[in-house]
Amino acid sequence: MTLPPIAPLGADFQIPGVTAPDPVAGGVGTGGSFGDVLTQQISNLTALQENAASASQSLANGTATDVSSVVAAVEKAQLAMQLAGQIRTKGSEAINDVFHTQI
Repeated sequence: MTLPPIAPLGADFQIPGVTAPDPVAGGVGTGGSFGDVLTQQISNLTALQENAASASQSLANGTATDVSSVVAAVEKAQLAMQLAGQIRTKGSEAINDVFHTQI
């Protein structure tokens, strides 16, 4: 029995600026340096937070025409913030593991 290949993720599940590794180039992506990608993703997180804040403000003012888009924007910002928190936690755990490694 063979399993079907996993379909590529949609645009909603892709991180902008981060490309898939190129097996021909030794698995190195072309997304730039780690610092550049991190800076870009923090900027994207900030933009999501600002978008959610303005959408919820328009809902509070009564000027929002589509309530579902406001809920989607707030939920997307919340999920992005949770992901950033988990990445921070895993990064600090990894650094602690490196510092506690005995040579």
